[in-house]
Amino acid sequence: MPVNLKGRSLLTLKDFTPDEIRYLLNLAADLKAKKRAGIPGDLLAGKNIVLLFEKTSTRTRCAFEVAALDEGAHVTFLSNSQMGKKESLEDTAKVLGRFYDGIEFRGFKQETVELLAKHAGVPVWNGLTDLYHPTQVLADCLTIMENIAKPLNKVKLVYVGDARNNMGNSLMIISAKLGMHFVGIAPKALFPEEHLVEEMRELAKTTGAKIEFSEDIAAVDGADAIYTDVWVSMGEETQFEERIKLLTPYRVTMDMMNMTHNPDCIFLHCLPSFHDLETSVGREIYEKYGVAEQEVTDEVFRAPCSKVFDEAENRMHTIKAVMVATAGR
Repeated sequence: MPVNLKGRSLLTLKDFTPDEIRYLLNLAADLKAKKRAGIPGDLLAGKNIVLLFEKTSTRTRCAFEVAALDEGAHVTFLSNSQMGKKESLEDTAKVLGRFYDGIEFRGFKQETVELLAKHAGVPVWNGLTDLYHPTQVLADCLTIMENIAKPLNKVKLVYVGDARNNMGNSLMIISAKLGMHFVGIAPKALFPEEHLVEEMRELAKTTGAKIEFSEDIAAVDGADAIYTDVWVSMGEETQFEERIKLLTPYRVTMDMMNMTHNPDCIFLHCLPSFHDLETSVGREIYEKYGVAEQEVTDEVFRAPCSKVFDEAENRMHTIKAVMVATAGR
């Protein structure tokens, strides 16, 4: 059955079928090949895109801007709007929907991106909220497809660290949708919300996926990919000391990579990463707590098994696919 996503918003991949997700991944691969071949695109020609940012960004902003420009769209970056200050979310959505053909939002509350989608009348794309990061996990799956010589429904993806953040949630969702074996390894206090886990396990019964959680890092055995994220998400900076105590045993090391017993296992990270002391935040944490490497060691981050920069590039290609599929001509 043909897939038609015209006019659809991307708020969470819970709203998309497995066939629709596979369509976006295949489209992203095609668009990536086209860019690599130097073939100019025009699938967003004449379109206007606005990017709304509450949170700071490198990959999300750059990926949306370059992807839109590659396909002929015009882009407005808006970080100083009246949204929620002098103008309600509903009114802002209605105004922007009159000007633009698509709206990206990166911020805190999932309710914000949902309200924008409810009132804008044009596709709205979630560039990250506290609950979900759908464009990132599309890039993650494209990276897995490129680097692991087996179909996605045969892949064991292990997420290590804070499993109840937006990445833990979103990786579990896309794994359940695509029939993957997902294992979240974390302290029990940082497992995802039980209702979301049960929802995904129910979905897994129809897709052949397996959704598991463990506090034991030995559960990395047989992994095709190990994924981690920062120990403290934006807005949680006061929790550094507690998270260091909880998550130090879950740092991704070369010993952990070897525990997979899979020489082809890859390492993934959505970035930015605190793998060394070359950032002001990393140095501050080191001076205060004596921790030089946080969620992953520098050895793993820079090793051949690390595909983090392939993954970062793929943000652009998968975001381009989302915009073309939902707002393209």
